[in-house]
Amino acid sequence: MTISFEEGKIVNAEYKGMMIKTDQSVKAGGKGSAPEPFTLFLASIGTCAGIYVKSFCDQRGIPSDNIKLVQKMSYNPEKKLIDRISIEIMLPEGFPEKYKDAVIKAADLCTVKKHLASPPEITVQTSSAGQQS
Repeated sequence: MTISFEEGKIVNAEYKGMMIKTDQSVKAGGKGSAPEPFTLFLASIGTCAGIYVKSFCDQRGIPSDNIKLVQKMSYNPEKKLIDRISIEIMLPEGFPEKYKDAVIKAADLCTVKKHLASPPEITVQTSSAGQQS
């Protein structure tokens, strides 16, 4: 993954042939032209759980077009961090009762959630141009 800069507060990540664009809000000095990095982080949690729910339904022939996940974050003003994230899987009428607990277990398989439970070590260092480590 390579991180690069554009004008203003735009910071992009190129990974596996895709460009992931970020910007800061107008309030934070950006143009608001793309999600902020922290917004992408939060979205990665919900969308990761979502792909596991969708895959669960697809494997069983259960339509997923009326299923929604609602993610809520609780902000701790003392820590100045989000200290709780909850995801509610909104199931449509007629969703098979026998799969309600299983669909929660499917969402819990989310790889992003697993990484938060056992976070990787993150290191930062510098190098001269052309000498990537």
